Amino acid sequence: MDLQALADLFATTYNADPNIQKAGELQIRKIGAQEGMLTALLQIIASDSVDLATHQACCVYLKNRVHTSYIIDNSRARPEQIPIAQSDREALKASILRLLASSPSRSITVQLGATLKDLISHDFPERWPTLLRDVEALLNSGDIREVGAGCVAALECVRAFRYRQNKDILPGIIEQLFPTLVTIATGMLNTPPSSAQEIPTMLHLILKTYKTSIIVNLSSHQQSADSLVPWGRLLFQVVNLALPNDAVPEDEEDRERSEWWKAKKWAYATLGRLFHRFGNPSQLPSPMQKEYGTFANHFVTAFAPEIFKVYLHQVELYISKQAWLSKKCQYQIFQFFTECIKPKSTWILLKPHVDSLVANFVFPHLSFNASNQQLWESDPVEYVRASVDEFENFSSPVSGATSFILSLASVRTKTAFLPILTFVNNVLRSNAAPPQKFGALNMTSILGNFIMRHPEVKGGMEQFMMQHVLPEFTASEPYMRAIACEVLGTMVKSHLEWTSAENLEKHSRAIAVALDDPELPVRVQAAMALTKMAVTYDSVREAVAPQVGKVIQDLLKLSDETDLDLLNNSMELMVERFQDELLPVATQLTARLCETYMRLAREGLALANETISDNIEVESLLSDGDDDKIYGAMGVAKTIGTIVSSIDTNQEVLTQVQEVVIPIIRFTLENKLLDLFDNMYDLVDSLTFKLSSISPNMWPVFEATYELFKSDAVDFLDEMLPSLDNFVSYGSEVFKARPDYRQKVLDIYQTSLTSPQLGDSDKINGCKLAESLLLNLAGHVDDHLQDIIKTAMDHIDAGNTYAFKLANLEVLINAVFYNSTAALHLMENYNTGASRLFFDRWFAAINVDEKLPRVHDKKLSILALCKLMEVDSSMVPANLQEGWPGIVAGALNIFKDLPQAVSRRKALEQTLVEGDDDEDDEDARYLNLEGGEDEDVWDDDSAYLEMLAKESARLRARSEQNGDGGEDDESVISEESDIEEELGFFSLLDAINPYTTFKHALTNFQTNNSALYQAATTILSVEQQTVLMEVMTMAEAQSSPQ
Repeated sequence: MDLQALADLFATTYNADPNIQKAGELQIRKIGAQEGMLTALLQIIASDSVDLATHQACCVYLKNRVHTSYIIDNSRARPEQIPIAQSDREALKASILRLLASSPSRSITVQLGATLKDLISHDFPERWPTLLRDVEALLNSGDIREVGAGCVAALECVRAFRYRQNKDILPGIIEQLFPTLVTIATGMLNTPPSSAQEIPTMLHLILKTYKTSIIVNLSSHQQSADSLVPWGRLLFQVVNLALPNDAVPEDEEDRERSEWWKAKKWAYATLGRLFHRFGNPSQLPSPMQKEYGTFANHFVTAFAPEIFKVYLHQVELYISKQAWLSKKCQYQIFQFFTECIKPKSTWILLKPHVDSLVANFVFPHLSFNASNQQLWESDPVEYVRASVDEFENFSSPVSGATSFILSLASVRTKTAFLPILTFVNNVLRSNAAPPQKFGALNMTSILGNFIMRHPEVKGGMEQFMMQHVLPEFTASEPYMRAIACEVLGTMVKSHLEWTSAENLEKHSRAIAVALDDPELPVRVQAAMALTKMAVTYDSVREAVAPQVGKVIQDLLKLSDETDLDLLNNSMELMVERFQDELLPVATQLTARLCETYMRLAREGLALANETISDNIEVESLLSDGDDDKIYGAMGVAKTIGTIVSSIDTNQEVLTQVQEVVIPIIRFTLENKLLDLFDNMYDLVDSLTFKLSSISPNMWPVFEATYELFKSDAVDFLDEMLPSLDNFVSYGSEVFKARPDYRQKVLDIYQTSLTSPQLGDSDKINGCKLAESLLLNLAGHVDDHLQDIIKTAMDHIDAGNTYAFKLANLEVLINAVFYNSTAALHLMENYNTGASRLFFDRWFAAINVDEKLPRVHDKKLSILALCKLMEVDSSMVPANLQEGWPGIVAGALNIFKDLPQAVSRRKALEQTLVEGDDDEDDEDARYLNLEGGEDEDVWDDDSAYLEMLAKESARLRARSEQNGDGGEDDESVISEESDIEEELGFFSLLDAINPYTTFKHALTNFQTNNSALYQAATTILSVEQQTVLMEVMTMAEAQSSPQ
């Protein structure tokens, strides 16, 4: 292969002329699968005579080719994927480390590192046994570029297996490489910090490697003193390292991104991770006690106090302005302090410093500062986004400070909560500057949920609002007006009760004025607060009702300006609260929302298309901007769904709304905006179900759904199923007239059971669709009955869950209900004796308690057995004739448990209707007012982590057992109890009375097959005879005129 010609070809991929660029990419795709292509690329990358841009283009292509085609999963293979030739694989492994060592730029190192990770994950250790030896050679070489390459390679070795639960590979990598890494890092710290980047870059990579290695497990080597002591010493050295001004950039943003501060960030993060996951015995989940209990007890006594002392010292230096701390390091410190709150041993260390930390470390972050002011002025939308969700930037010191005081308030309520509120009140009562008053009110808003649950505090909040919040609605500083709105909204949401109607009115008037504030952040906070007030207080609702149309328009305008999902939530609440008032304008409101949705969807699509350019590199399918647009569109779609739910009693308006909504559904599906499919199918389901009909304009949605399922959205069957079921149920007349539509549904069913991409849950959905077809199209599925039965029989013993086994069995039971004689005949055609196999499986379910757990399961089997009673004896297959009399006993066995199943379902429905509005009992979830002040605390979060750890251990054990060929029969059997009533599932069987149907079938059985009837009733046990009498009595009562 001509290397110069190939290099020139890759140079065209960044040519300014898009036509040349496109032609080059097409040519690369054409020759890309040829053997030797990657070997030639490696030679180009190694060449010093090739310019940097061509280097980069070659490396990006190499990374993507290896990632997509080094190993190809046959179940997900695409036609254009061609496996990489073995000779190219060997060349890759032989060259990649050398190329890393000679990399001319960081961007190329990143691409080569990603390629290396894929090679390692697929080939190490079996097909690349020399890897660790080669990496060690680089680390020990003494050449700074080779040592740097060794650090990159060590990181990629760990990254390749970082999430692997099985401890078969990563511990060996750690034991072989980590002693060398810690020695190198420790030696580098002997050199005074300077502006040279080599040392901090390698230090950053080494610390990141260690942190990455402890995401899931801490190896036995890492738990040993031989590892823990040198690594611990290194981590403390990095945290304490004083960086001279000339070693880091002067600009703070550049300093944040500098290699020295990246190294410090990873040191802080690693110490925090060691304590949080492995070194905190009071919070260590029970499944981890055996492996880490000894380590945790040692770490919490020997290391945690030292970490606390070092971190506290760094904070003191920062507060006194003797040292600078990056934002991410501050966040890590907050995280560690937060972890220290629950364990007794660390809480005792933290407790004396809480007041000082709140006043001097937390409070400045929550006050209004120059950074906030700059953001407010330059990008008010981004300011709102950051202020309404303090966790938007989850690694910021603001989110860390917020988590810290929330944890103090909820975990150490008796010790810390009231002093925090005293601090807030002292600031507000003093002659503090507005930025500090903002901080105090911000803390009040953050703690609002706790304040309104504390028995000693909540009673004074009305006076607090009048004294400290109401005056700020007229403050000259706009940020004070915004925080006043936010505090009011928080307190209202937390059930603030007003003793004075006049006080409530003053606040509601202030909010109404704030809705027209010139500053956007104030208007947003006012809109959200007004929504909460209108939902909570009848007097505010009555005041808003006459002008609710304007309020909604204001919300829509704000939503269009900001694309904030929280405003969509406010609109949902307003639509629910003002259903009657909005009914006359529901169609116009929906049309306006659809316009917003289309704008967001189009912008999201445009951003996605920009990201997926025709360039070879496809880094990501979604950019951050795309995410914002998509999330905004999701919120708008939910609001439309709320409108649909609120007007379901008015079919005329609902029909108009449907016609307005259909275009956005079609646009979403046709443009394959997969992230919005869930919302769109919710709308299709809701509209078709509430109208109980399919409009002509809705049928293209069905056709698009089928095409999508067969192409890009095969794994969206769960989202599609309710809509598909409605199409069959409410469009049955169209299906009866359209054999192509019936074929499409059949194809979806068959694909769901045979596609290797789909699991048992999707197969269950396919079975439900087949059931819908058989129940709703009686007499019109004859041509497909054989295909349905064959598909179900092919899978009669397949599947990993009982839920699927039952769903598949019920497809065959539905076939019997659809046409008993034909179904039995087709089973025998499928395979002689197949009908007997089916009956064996069916009666095994009938005769064991809870094998037919739901009401629907029981009714379906009873009604199918009733159909069998009416089959002419001459049509019964020979291998079933002997057991045929048992069908009556089978039905009675089901009837025995039917009343309890019906009662359980009704109780479940009642629970759903009533809900659980009693939130007073949940105070204990927010405040810890019980127990000793300084004891270990085990709360809901701890219990949740315990549950996750137990579930993870259970799944891991089961996976290992299945991997060894063992089968956990007990766990499979126990799954019947996991099959719950589906309250949202409706079927034609719901309208059929099983008692009267059984009586009618038994009477016909006696008349038409007297000998079989005699045999069937003679074999009944005493209990079954009693059940028979009860069923006949019930049938008589239910068939008698009332």
